[in-house]
Formats: sequence, C-alpha cells, structure tokens
Amino acid sequence: MTSPFIWLQHALPHHLVSRGAGKIASSEVPFLKDLLIRRFIDAYDVDMSEAARGIDEYKSFNDFFTRELKPGMRPLADTSTHILSPADGAVSQIGTIEEGRIFQAKGRHFTAAQLLGGDEDAARRFEGGQFATIYLSPRDYHRVHMPAAGSLASTTYVPGELFSVNQVTAENVDGLFARNERLACLFTGPDGVFASVMVGAMIVAGIETVWSGLVETHHPKLVRESFDPGAHDLDAGDEMGRFILGSTVVLLFEPGRVAWDESLKAGDAVRMGQAIGKRLQPNAGA
Repeated sequence: MTSPFIWLQHALPHHLVSRGAGKIASSEVPFLKDLLIRRFIDAYDVDMSEAARGIDEYKSFNDFFTRELKPGMRPLADTSTHILSPADGAVSQIGTIEEGRIFQAKGRHFTAAQLLGGDEDAARRFEGGQFATIYLSPRDYHRVHMPAAGSLASTTYVPGELFSVNQVTAENVDGLFARNERLACLFTGPDGVFASVMVGAMIVAGIETVWSGLVETHHPKLVRESFDPGAHDLDAGDEMGRFILGSTVVLLFEPGRVAWDESLKAGDAVRMGQAIGKRLQPNAGA
C-alpha cells in the first residue's frame, strides 16, 4: 500500500513547489533570510563551526545553504591511489552496474542509459563498471567535488520530476534517480571516462556548475553540450558544482577502473574528500 508521504509526492506540482521555494530562498530581505537560516540550523542541527562565515554574513538562505567551509575542514585522501567521495552525505547504494542496471533499493533498479538521458553509447562504456549513489541530507555541506581528476567532455540536462530522494522514496518510487531532473556530467581522465550526475529533488531550486554557473532547470527540453578537450580541467577534490537545496550525486566508472571500499554499505556516512575506493589503473591514460 502506498504511504501518504509517497502519494502526496505524486500529487504535488513538483516544479511549481520548487520554483516557489526557490524564490523564498533567494530573498535578501534581512528579516526573512535570517529567520530561515536560524530556523534551519536549529531544525537540522547544522554544524556552523565548520562554516567560513558567520550566520549574519549570508545575503540569502541560498547563500547560506551553499556555504563554503573553512580551509582544511575536508582534507583529501591520497588522490594518487584513491577515488574520493564527491560530497558530504550518506551512501544510498554502491556496487556494480549489471546488464546496464543500477541498483536503487530492494526490487528497484534503473538503467545507466536512463540516468544519462538516453545516451546509449555512453551507457555502454559503463556496463560492468561501478556506481555509487551519495545522498546529501539537508544538514550537509552542499557543494559537489570531483571524485577523480578529469576534463569535462559533455553535460546533459535531463528534464524530469522532483520527487524527494530520501531512503523512503527510493524504496517506493520506481527509477527514482532516472525520473528526477538532473545534470549528467561526463569527464575523461587518468581513470577513463566517468560520470558525475547531479540529481535534483523536491524543492531543489537549482543546480550550479563551476564552468557555467546556474543551470537552466524546471523546463521540458533535454539539452546536451559538448566541450573541447582541455577547456575545463579539474583535479580530484576540486569543486565542480553545488545544489541550491537538495540532493543526490550518482557516480559511474568504467569496468576495471575502481574497486569500492568493501566496508562501505548503504546508510554509511561519508565526507567529501574521504577515500571511497581504490584506483585500479592509476597510471592509465584517458
């Protein structure tokens, strides 16, 4: 039987709700933004000791939500041997892509091709490879970083719905991460071709990248963009984007490139820069 929480998500106008939340969150009215920030910190027990700025120094709730951290708060594991967690959060699922399918929750899968907006050629590269899905909770640091060094090859904005992406929804909505609005970024580097997919969620007001700024979201058109080699080169641990409210990152690696840390399992907390897997071909070319 479908729970009221899941039923309500099906019934709500996702994009209308998210656009409304975005307008409120971007407000620079001092009373409103200060109220939102302080209530949010109290509700989610946000650790402000890590933040680079004080509570009163943010120009809007969005500015606070995408806050930067003090230098040294997220030391990087050895990038010559390891793959890094791209964000603070929790492991939703981690494992192997089998027959093109990515495990979501018990009895539920989605395909790499669906996740990548129907790009069958790219999806084939990841057959038999590795995936990791990292869920960012409201209290987490919401900037997304590179799990490995790479040069941006392409991006695909995929329109979609905006279901919540917590564990309850993952267990009850088919193909959740391939249904929600998302930005799929493909990189080439020493670890081959890999993808970092930023998945939107309910009340996610936007996605930003370091190379293009705010991505135009909440519209029905799929948009693919290719980039010249070397136009945007990023090192492991570099910031690549951020969520303006929300959400989830899905990593895809080609077979033979990564061995995930066997101790990691669904529900485990991770921090940006933490080693989550070993590089199997650290000296290989792109």
